[in-house]
Amino acid sequence: MEKTLDHLGVAVRSLEDSIEFYINILGGEMLDRYRSDAVGVESDIAIIEVNGIRTELLAPTNNTTSPIARFIKQKGKGVHHIAYRVENLDAAMEELEKQGVRVLQDTLRINKHGRRLIYLNPADTEGTIIEYCDYPEVIPD
Repeated sequence: MEKTLDHLGVAVRSLEDSIEFYINILGGEMLDRYRSDAVGVESDIAIIEVNGIRTELLAPTNNTTSPIARFIKQKGKGVHHIAYRVENLDAAMEELEKQGVRVLQDTLRINKHGRRLIYLNPADTEGTIIEYCDYPEVIPD
């Protein structure tokens, strides 16, 4: 199954400082900014695009339960995950299962932009957090 880079997720301590850097230094454009209070997300999120490449800046809103807060405590700020777009998330998950790669079922969700996503188990990805996603409600160009 074909996979293309969808976006990079970057864990940050200060959303304001990071937005300023991505816009003023990298020349990016802010596409959206919102808060997700969903369990397992709990972050302020800014989506910035630089020359067609999207980055999600993720700042924890709950330092006790946010996975972004845990990530920053364990590894520091920086790249949190790499997201790959697939044509059909269900088919991609079946393919992963056949290949012996586990997914984290509790991360399966649809975000506010209609992106359906799931994270692969980092134990099966050499420690890298990888997201698979599709956009089932988006009409192709």
